[in-house]
Amino acid sequence: MKKILVTGADSYVGTAFERWLSQYPDEYSVDTIDMRDNVWQDKPFEGYDVVLHVAAVVHKKESPKIESMYLKVNVDLPVAVAKKARAAGVRQFIFMSTMAVYGEEGEIGHEVIITRDTTPNPKTYYGKSKLAAEYELNKLANENFKILVLRPPMIYGSNCPGNYAKLVKLAKLTPIFPMIENKR
Repeated sequence: MKKILVTGADSYVGTAFERWLSQYPDEYSVDTIDMRDNVWQDKPFEGYDVVLHVAAVVHKKESPKIESMYLKVNVDLPVAVAKKARAAGVRQFIFMSTMAVYGEEGEIGHEVIITRDTTPNPKTYYGKSKLAAEYELNKLANENFKILVLRPPMIYGSNCPGNYAKLVKLAKLTPIFPMIENKR
């Protein structure tokens, strides 16, 4: 049985992941941990095979006042968690990053293609903090401690945070829906 620790106990992705894996109780054991205070530092990480780090600051209005919060939560925290995991013998650390590290915003009607060769160029504090965390985390990788970075686009579903609910409401209220050839 694979033991997985998910950081961000109340996060949208973390709870969805835990719910999905609960279908396979003979294959996976999943624990979650809240990262909002320093209590996580007292939790032993020994015995876990994987740490999935999804705790982060997201959906905040861009402001220089919150840049330090992005750095603390989106860079310093995952690095500290990864160091603790590596020291405890965890074999894999999965970090939920974001497509925002590319900084690409496609114009309507114009295609933006992102490949493994696309150079990151984040434009927001969120994207910059996630990219900085990726760089620091990759320094921790070795043959006994693998780092996996996921860069998803907008994550949505029922009751998700962020702009998705507003987009759904707008689509329901707008009688005309533009024909856009979206090639993402």
